[in-house]
Amino acid sequence: MPDYRELESGKSRVRPHVVHIDNRSLMSITGVNEVESFHEQEIVLQTDLGGLRIEGEGLHLTKLNLDDGQVMLEGEIYLLEYEPAANERSGLFSRIFK
Repeated sequence: MPDYRELESGKSRVRPHVVHIDNRSLMSITGVNEVESFHEQEIVLQTDLGGLRIEGEGLHLTKLNLDDGQVMLEGEIYLLEYEPAANERSGLFSRIFK
C-alpha cells in the first residue's frame, strides 16, 4: 500500500494513483507526473509509482493536467503494462549494488 505522506528523500508528495477504464475505450488516470511519449498506438506515462505503457489503436489524450496529475484518453485500449518504480526493481545487479 503506497504511503501518501511526504517522502523523506525527495520531499515530494505521492499522489494516489488510480486507473479507471470504461468499455476499453475511455481511460482516466491520476498520479501522473509526465507524458514521455504518445501516438495513436502507444502512450507512455510516468506515475508516482513507476512507468505505465498503454497500447491500442486510435489513442488520443482528451485531458492533460500534470499539475493535478490527471490524464484522460480515448481510443481502443489493448494493453496496460507497468514498469517497477526505481526503488522496486529487483534482480541480481540491483541486489549487488544496493
